[in-house]
Amino acid sequence: MQKINLLLRPYQEQDEAQVINLWYRCNLVVPWNDPKKDIDLKLQVQPELFLVGLIEDEVIATIMAGYEGHRGWLNYLAVAPEYQRQGIGKYMVEQATIKLKLLNCPKINIQIRNSNTDVIQFYEHLKFKIDDVISMGKRL
Repeated sequence: MQKINLLLRPYQEQDEAQVINLWYRCNLVVPWNDPKKDIDLKLQVQPELFLVGLIEDEVIATIMAGYEGHRGWLNYLAVAPEYQRQGIGKYMVEQATIKLKLLNCPKINIQIRNSNTDVIQFYEHLKFKIDDVISMGKRL
């Protein structure tokens, strides 16, 4: 594995276009989610938990974490396709986990589409387990 000089920092306004482009490249954007609106909403709540990974000035990874006092959540984990399978996704999850632990978060939840088997396997490799629950939602 080649050594990658990844800079990890909180999202900044000038990252927006690169972040949205990355999310599209990683197939994270679905018709019912507006990525710009999702960024704007995240910046209103715990913006310090929205992390980007950069190589030089290029955003090549993202993760959005959150903690509402009961459970932590991870969203928008993305790694540019040309940098996948090099440990960057694992590193992003580890760094978000450290930040959540510092907030005394007892458990992290994630939601993955059933059809996304590669991502399910990725998280299983990181010791995430399938909870015996039904995830429900209501669009507002």
